[in-house]
Amino acid sequence: MTHSAPKRALLGLLALTMVCVPFYGAWRYEESRRAVTAQEAPPGSRSGGAAAVGGTPAGRRARGTAPVVLAYHDIARDHRSRSRYTVTPEAFDAQLAALSAAGYRTLGSEEFVAYLRGGPAPGPRSVFLTFDDGTHGLWVHADRILAKYRMRAAAFLITRAVGSHRPYYLSWDEVGRMHRSGRWDFQNHTRDLHRRAAVDASGRRSSVLAGRLWLPGEERRESEREYRRRVEADLDRANDDITRHGLPAPDLFAYPFSEADGHISVGPTNRILRAALASRFAAALTNSSARPLPAGRRAAEAREVRRVEITAGTAVGDLMADVERWTAVTPAACPAPLTQPALWQHEDRAGTTGVGVFTGAGPYPRATGYIAAAYRPESSADWSGYTVDARAGGLRDARNNVRLIVRDGSLAPVAVGLSYSYVRLLEFRGGRWHETARRRLNDSAGHRVRITVEEDRTVAVVDGRTRIEQAVRAAGGDATGGLRVSVRNGGPGGAWPRFTSLAVRPR
Repeated sequence: MTHSAPKRALLGLLALTMVCVPFYGAWRYEESRRAVTAQEAPPGSRSGGAAAVGGTPAGRRARGTAPVVLAYHDIARDHRSRSRYTVTPEAFDAQLAALSAAGYRTLGSEEFVAYLRGGPAPGPRSVFLTFDDGTHGLWVHADRILAKYRMRAAAFLITRAVGSHRPYYLSWDEVGRMHRSGRWDFQNHTRDLHRRAAVDASGRRSSVLAGRLWLPGEERRESEREYRRRVEADLDRANDDITRHGLPAPDLFAYPFSEADGHISVGPTNRILRAALASRFAAALTNSSARPLPAGRRAAEAREVRRVEITAGTAVGDLMADVERWTAVTPAACPAPLTQPALWQHEDRAGTTGVGVFTGAGPYPRATGYIAAAYRPESSADWSGYTVDARAGGLRDARNNVRLIVRDGSLAPVAVGLSYSYVRLLEFRGGRWHETARRRLNDSAGHRVRITVEEDRTVAVVDGRTRIEQAVRAAGGDATGGLRVSVRNGGPGGAWPRFTSLAVRPR
């Protein structure tokens, strides 16, 4: 009897412990999710006060142009991460200082989405700052730096990660404080699909958002129906996570790993994913695309916007050059493209640069071959209603010719090919060029051509008398685009053809 009382007390204490421990663990877990870490003062700042959100007043804006979208991931000290996607607070501060000094204004998601949906264009120097993943550094470092320069940003959250793996990811309390500051809004980056998994029997791994998963127990891939249900459920749950915490419903989505097709198929799986996104969001954001998709008419039509990615190696000069390269210009601002050699992007794998290979100045990479380049493809993506006037020389026969492509980068590019005796019109479909018309010319080593790009057709007139035209298969933003040229020397005994003049003007 004397030993029974202590035993009962010990058993009672043990039972109480077993009951309380789960609740204590849950409390500690919720505390970690709600934790708010102290912020660091921005570099070079002596005061801890946060500035109000600012920018150029709407009534004082100059003529609007499309904004440039910048993509960041984490802001953290060097000792925290060696990742190329982590930018130090000092580098981020210097980048925002440069943008501010150059007169750039940042947009919130609401204004950016309104523009994509056909609303007024922002001011001529506008950027949309985005951050993927929802890392802790956005609260600790980036928020105060944004306040210092009176700027705004959007964070794309992996909602299941919020409050987990602390302190790597944000907590919901931090998200709430960021939202209430007026400097941040929050968008969808999936709930639990920002990872890779096997997509076939060989074990090849890909984005679980963009690829149909391999089901090892059943030795098969997901069906299209199973894939659709899984993806749609995740997107909806991520949206619910965000709104459940008192935040506005997301209007934008960012692809994990910037992968829209999972490197598996651009067929049914890709169409299923794009349909799911299109029914929920104004646009999906990516850091890589098959064609230039700067924010604008073309991107709005595609429901996909290409961002300029900023990494640990991005210097201030590189950032400002990228912003300039992606800033939209009009045909009126580009009257003489051959006088701007730095604005041509070569895509012929010949290793050439500049415009000497097109003007006859050289140097040429080899005796024969093909050389092509696009003129400022990012900033001309929304061109429509313009005229190209060109003169070509050094034409010898069908193997020595020049080509001008208008609506470049659109879904309906048109090529005008000039040789010694012919003009050809070609359209790009099904992954290759198809000749749609050909006209005989008076034999000559030189010809001049005027190409007029209209909303519904492309018209070329050679030497002032030979007319050839092509109706446009696409419409709206799907048919907009700028200029690309090429030269071909197919005969070892012949010289390279050349452009003796090239001019662009609005219609």
